[in-house]
Amino acid sequence: MRVLLSASGTRGDVEPALGLALRLQELGAEVRVCAPPNFETRFTELGVPLVPLGPPIPGSHGAKASMADMVDYVDQWPAVQFDTIPAAAAGCDAVIATGISEIAARSAAEKLGIHYQYASYQPTSLPSPHHPPMPMMPGERPAPEAIGNQLLWEIDADGWNAQFGEALNTRRAALGLPPVGNVRDHVVTDRPWLAADPVLGPWPESPGLNVVQTGAWIVPDERPLPAELEAFLDAGTPPVYIGFGSMRVRNRIARVAIEAVRAHNRRVLLSRGWAELALIDDLSDCMAVGEVNHQALFTRVAAVIHHGGAGTTTTAARAGAPQVVVPQITDQPYWARRVADLGIGTACEDADPDLASLSAALDTALTSTTRARASVVADTIRADGATVAAKLLIDAIR
Repeated sequence: MRVLLSASGTRGDVEPALGLALRLQELGAEVRVCAPPNFETRFTELGVPLVPLGPPIPGSHGAKASMADMVDYVDQWPAVQFDTIPAAAAGCDAVIATGISEIAARSAAEKLGIHYQYASYQPTSLPSPHHPPMPMMPGERPAPEAIGNQLLWEIDADGWNAQFGEALNTRRAALGLPPVGNVRDHVVTDRPWLAADPVLGPWPESPGLNVVQTGAWIVPDERPLPAELEAFLDAGTPPVYIGFGSMRVRNRIARVAIEAVRAHNRRVLLSRGWAELALIDDLSDCMAVGEVNHQALFTRVAAVIHHGGAGTTTTAARAGAPQVVVPQITDQPYWARRVADLGIGTACEDADPDLASLSAALDTALTSTTRARASVVADTIRADGATVAAKLLIDAIR
């Protein structure tokens, strides 16, 4: 049995696909993954074959990227997918798309006559009258409540059609396939998977979609923490972790966060991330780190200040670490709300908070009540989502 997964975006978009790929391999399937070449080292570490999907993502790991670079990358995206995914799917029994912009995957499956499955990592990319479409840009204001979610989803569909409709249908015609009238619904189908934890990201039953919630797809991380980091952790009280992953936040946010943590008499652990965040001085109460095992680290911190990516939110919740979420784009405001609603942390409304607002958020996160609640919720977070999905796929193919 051969399976092709297609994943695009940053580490948080690709890592869950790796989690599913590993479970499929354990069950005897041959798996390959189409993903940006930025993650070649990670694929090699885990022993999962990578089919490079396009050029590296602009602006990754501190590289300079202009708005023109990003526009050009998005403009090339349909051609990159259709030039890569159909060929990579040859000889496979199924194709799985793990993002709504994966517009070529279903066409490849149709052409080859094989099984197709779409999976979302968050409820907010799936149409529902219970929530609006997720914002795509930092600081984007929510639409007025008077508009209503149904109309917002209709506008959302029009946007996907305007961006990808012509490119999709031109390529489908070249493959001898009929045109598509609704790009988003074509990609999502009426039977999508939701690869999110049902406690953190529950699906509200909605008409028109038969959603199967598998749980989050997690790669178990057995890597030891670096010796220097272990020494820092052992040298004092648990620090507050600050990290924004692949978000291109300004370094100002590192200064504000460090000052807020110090105001609470806590030590600081700063993750550099793609923004290459830096310490503001050389005092011994702060340490900067690169890529480390978050599953091990988050069990040893006082709190986690982060951007609200699905992966970071889930990892912190599993570890029982109180969270302060500073959402930037897409699904991150949703995860910020869920953290606050569950009582396992709090959120900042501003994507670039000032010292007062971030300090106030830490006031809540560092209470014994929040810590106790985070510990209770940690015991409810499932770790078998990738196994559930792998077995569902194998059953569907058979």
